Amino acid sequence: MGTGGVDEVLLAEPRGFCAGVDRAIEIVERAIEKFGAPIYVRHEIVHNTYVVADLKAKGAVFVEDLAEVPPGATLVFSAHGVSRAVRDEAEARGFSVFDATCPLVSKVHMEVAKLAREGYEFIMIGHKGHPEVEGTMGQLDAGIYLVEDEADVARVQPRGDKLAVVTQTTLSVDDAAAIVAAVKARFPHVREPKQQDICYATQNRQDAVKVMAPAVDVVIVVGSPTSSNSNRLREVAVRLGTKAYMVDTADELRAEWLQGATRVGLTAGASAPDVLVQQVIARLRELGAKSVRNMDGVIESVRFPLPRGLGNRSMSETATSRS
Repeated sequence: MGTGGVDEVLLAEPRGFCAGVDRAIEIVERAIEKFGAPIYVRHEIVHNTYVVADLKAKGAVFVEDLAEVPPGATLVFSAHGVSRAVRDEAEARGFSVFDATCPLVSKVHMEVAKLAREGYEFIMIGHKGHPEVEGTMGQLDAGIYLVEDEADVARVQPRGDKLAVVTQTTLSVDDAAAIVAAVKARFPHVREPKQQDICYATQNRQDAVKVMAPAVDVVIVVGSPTSSNSNRLREVAVRLGTKAYMVDTADELRAEWLQGATRVGLTAGASAPDVLVQQVIARLRELGAKSVRNMDGVIESVRFPLPRGLGNRSMSETATSRS
């Protein structure tokens, strides 16, 4: 038994896999089943160490550069999406491509392409170097400006007067709102998306942490260091004054984090599988946690269809229709 006096673990609802991640992993698994290994994937399919290792073991090969992919191979684009240049290169090299880009990211890409044809330039709110940002900015050759914080907004110098704002889908909802406000203050006529680009899953998981954090002494977020949405969950808790830590696996959990804590909150980023959450719960029980309780929250029922050629219904959909 651990030294901490943890009585209860509260599980955030919702937590873990979103529909886009479910679909992306399934695309790789089905491609391996149908065409045999190896299946090449450009960039980590989703930002989770466990998921990537699991798919590698099944026959997926992850590459950053398409030059590493042999001619005639089957290639999957990751859930984060890709630039037009990557798409064109894949076509030119003749790969058989399955696109696992999250449909909510594709929606942003289509919006950018449509408004660009109408003469708009863009401010993109996002994290520099993140593959989703590279993919969205790479829909255009020019006229899209990245801002990471409010200070960046002052430096944007658009050429024309038609300006629209788009965001990465996995940002902090509160940060994005503050940056959009700064954009509107400087460019009052800026066009905003009809529905915010931040996805339902990011919003729901952050909202759940906002409810949970004040009710617990410490928050544990299951997620990989590269996962943008998982990092944001930890930040949300910290902003509310609750200590919070991110773990990739149960082994990373430290007993000293629980010192003096009677209630622990647990959540997981959208790319973290439930098996990892269960392992963290088991570890918390080893450290003395007596009970585990699911909080009430939004029940997500979003499902995305698979690309043509991989079966028409997703496994999760078939499972739902069976249950």
